[in-house]
Amino acid sequence: MSEAAERLDEVQANIGAAARRAQRDPADVRLIAVSKTHAPDAIRPLIAAGQRHFGENRVQEAAAKWPALRAETPDVVLHLIGQLQSNKADEAVALFDAIHSVDRSSLVKALAKACEKTGKQPQLFVQVNIGDEEQKGGCATRDLPALLGEAKDMGLEIAGLMAIPPAALEPAPFFALLDELAERHALPLRSMGMSGDYETAVMLGATHVRVGTALFGARG
Repeated sequence: MSEAAERLDEVQANIGAAARRAQRDPADVRLIAVSKTHAPDAIRPLIAAGQRHFGENRVQEAAAKWPALRAETPDVVLHLIGQLQSNKADEAVALFDAIHSVDRSSLVKALAKACEKTGKQPQLFVQVNIGDEEQKGGCATRDLPALLGEAKDMGLEIAGLMAIPPAALEPAPFFALLDELAERHALPLRSMGMSGDYETAVMLGATHVRVGTALFGARG
C-alpha cells in the first residue's frame, strides 16, 4: 500500500470512529482532500488510492492544474474552499462543483449571473465568520438571514454553511454553533473541521471535512 493510501485509510478510519461515537453514519461525512499548493504529482497518489473530492483555495491555481488531472480521472469533484473575488465568479462556476465561501451580497449577485449564463450551479455554502474575527472572511452571524434571503431571491440554492473557528480557541463550541445555525435555517450541509480538529467536527455534525496536512504531509 502506498504512503498516500495509508494516510487516506487512517483519516477515513478516524472519521468513521468519530461518526459512530456520535451515532452518525460515517457515509454521511464527505472527506475533502485540500490539495492547495500541492503539485499534480502529489495529488495523483491520493486519486489512485480512491480519493475523489479535492479542495483548492484559488481559482487561478486550480485552473492551472485540474483540467489535466480531471481528463485522467473524470469523476473527481472539485471544491473551492478559499475566498472568491466577485470578478472570478464566472471562472469559478465553470471550474468547481462546490463553492464553500459565499460570504457577501456582491458575490451572491456575481454567482447568480454566472449560474444563469452557464446554466450550471455548483453546490453552494455560505461561509460564516463564526468567531467574529476582523481579519477572516465570512458573513457575520447577524447578517446570515439576510444573505440567505438574498441568495434565494436571486435564484441560488444554498446547501449549507462553512466555518473556520478561531485558531487559538477550542473549536467545539464554534462547530456546535455552526450546526445550530444550519439547523435553524433548514440547511442540510455543514463544512467544518480541518486536519487538527476534523474528528471533533464530525462528532458535532460536520458533513464535509477539509483535510490537507493529514493527507499530504507538509505543504508543497
